[in-house]
This record gives sequence, structure tokens and C-alpha cells, in this order.
Amino acid sequence: MSEALESPTLEGTTVQQSPLEAAHLRAGATLRVQDGWRVPAHYGDASAEYEAVRGGECAGLFDLCSRGRVEVSGAEAVQFLNGLITNDVKTLADSAWMHAAFPNVQGRLLASVRVIRRGDAFLFDTEAATHAAVFKNLERFTMAGDFRVRDLTAEAALLSVQGARAGDSVRAILGESAANVARGRVLSVPFQGVEVTLIRATHTAEDGFDLFVAASGAEALFEAFAETDARPCGFDALEILRIETGVPRYGVDVSDANVVLEAVREDEAVSYTKGCYTGQEIIARIHWRGHVAKQLAGLVFDQDAEAPAGSIVRSVDGAREIGRITSSAYSPRLRRNIALAIVKYDFLKPGTEVKIFNDDVELCAAQVAELPLVRGGWSESAPAVHGGGKEADA
Repeated sequence: MSEALESPTLEGTTVQQSPLEAAHLRAGATLRVQDGWRVPAHYGDASAEYEAVRGGECAGLFDLCSRGRVEVSGAEAVQFLNGLITNDVKTLADSAWMHAAFPNVQGRLLASVRVIRRGDAFLFDTEAATHAAVFKNLERFTMAGDFRVRDLTAEAALLSVQGARAGDSVRAILGESAANVARGRVLSVPFQGVEVTLIRATHTAEDGFDLFVAASGAEALFEAFAETDARPCGFDALEILRIETGVPRYGVDVSDANVVLEAVREDEAVSYTKGCYTGQEIIARIHWRGHVAKQLAGLVFDQDAEAPAGSIVRSVDGAREIGRITSSAYSPRLRRNIALAIVKYDFLKPGTEVKIFNDDVELCAAQVAELPLVRGGWSESAPAVHGGGKEADA
């Protein structure tokens, strides 16, 4: 692990530092701490950064180094992994990737992950907030057989290019084959003497590519994209984009208080044919029963209305508590405030009218809406293939 990637705070705790921090500062970034990492909040104009992704005139360039990256290898890797996560690793082809979740024994969510296979090795990519939990869950099996675990977070950087013009940017820097990588597939290409591994993936409901590269080569790659029509974008813009897209944050929208099926798309992250794994019996029972008791949903507020996270969602007559807002933001595309909320099943139908309360005071009205709240170009692209018959398309 690189000591250069850590810095003490005034309180004596350690805040992780991206290998791209110097590049961010040169680009005029304002930094803030999120999930234990110092990240770019914005580069002076969060609205313009949002438009770089949604507007279609260029693309947005994000530093996602704060996400955790853990490598698993060994002859017994598939066997152990299939006992730990919700998706079926046996079906994951070489040079392909899939979504999955780590449940606990009660079927509750410990982490959402992406699993990337290169040969006999599997790279787990997860949120910063769940990095430690993923590493701990994997590492405890290293003495049980041929199962090796390495934390690559400090060694490997992660950049993301998002937006309708993302493919053009990738083509300009990494070539035609990189720009044409299919969903669910993994490709490695050279860049200035280092290997860049990329997947086609969205965090914004627009087209996108995630780029994994050695930390030593990250700054040159970032600068190359920034010199094309990819605009550096901060986490302020990304927060609006992810709420519009319906991407939950662990510890904000979902946690281990949520059963896995309340928080992930089961069609892309859960196998019901692979056999037993931690929490499988509870997850399968909910699935075969027909539906969860509650689920992540979108809310669209009436014009000029707004409500903070933590506000209570009630039935339209105000008599019944049916959920709670977890994240909220103003959507420039919808020109009104929106939110993510955990809502009871009977009220999930799009268009359902609800009332929002805070401290027993009625704030406003809203409507339940299907996710994503803003449909970008991603839904218009071709379906994904990861070798096992599921799609890995979000």
C-alpha cells in the first residue's frame, strides 16, 4: 500500500488521497471529504459539469479512485465466491463482468459489487463505504484453501467517462476497439506503456466507460482525457446524476437494514439456480413469495416543492406512513426536486400520489416514479452479455 496516498486530518484520523489529487488541484478543483477520501466536489461550476454528461456536447470525466478494488485468485476461488455472493460466478466468462451483492446470514445487504474476471482472477469493485466489509468477508477464507485475496485500492486507480460523447473520448485516447467494447465485456489496451482495463458501464444513465489503470499511470490518462472533450467533473454533479439515475449509496439510501432485494436489481445481480450461499434461503423465499415488503423508488415533487432526506413519506390522505426519503436533489432536466426513498410495496406503482412530512408537519405532495427518473442514452444501447445469460447493464 502506498503511504503517499494517505494524509492525516487535524483530528488525527486518516483521510485517503487519490493519486489524481495534484491533477485535480491544477484543474481548479475544490476538494471535500466523503467516505474517508478527499474527492473533488467541483471544478468551479457543478452545473456545467452536470451538462457535460447530460447535454451531449462533450463527456464527463470522473475520479472514482475512492471505490474499493479487491482481487481474488486461486484454484478454489469460484467455489468460495459462490458461497458468498448472490450471483453465479461459474457462469462468468473470462473477460466479462457481472453485478452481485454480499448478503449476511439474514439476507441483508453488506455490499453491492461488480465482479470482473480476467483469466483465473476476479476483481471486486465496490463503494468506498463497503470496501472494508468486502475485503473482510473475502480475506477470512484465505486460510481455508487455495484462495488468495489482495487489496488493490492503492495500486489501481479508477476513472470513469460518462455521457453521450463518452465513446468519442475513449476512441480518441484508447482507440476503436476500446470505444466499441460491449456491455458486460472487459478489454485491456495499452496507453503510454501501461495497461488500461476498461468496461462499458454507467453511473449516470448515459453511455459510459470505467477505466482501471495502475496508480502510477492514472495522472497521464486523466490529463489525456481532459485535453480531449472530456470535462473533469466532481462529486456534486455526480450526486445529482446518481439520484436521477436511481443509483443507491450505501449508508445513505441502503444499508444492512435492507434485505438485498430491496436494494439491488435482482435480474442483474441475483441467481436463483446456483445453489446455496450466505443468506440464500431468505432471499429465495422473498423471491418466490412474489415481492419484497418495500423497495428503493423515485419521487418527483410538485413544482417548487422540496423535502430533505429523512422526511417521512405518507399515503395521500396522510394517515399511513409508507416510507422515508433517503436522498434528494434538484434535477436540472426535470426542473423540479426529486428524491430516492424506501417505499412500501403497495405504493410503488408509478404515479402514486403521496404526501411528505417532517416532524409531523406536512411539507408537500409528490408522486412515485419509476427509476431511473431521467432516462439517458444508456437504455437505448445494446444489451449486455457476461457469459452466463444475465445482463450486466447498469
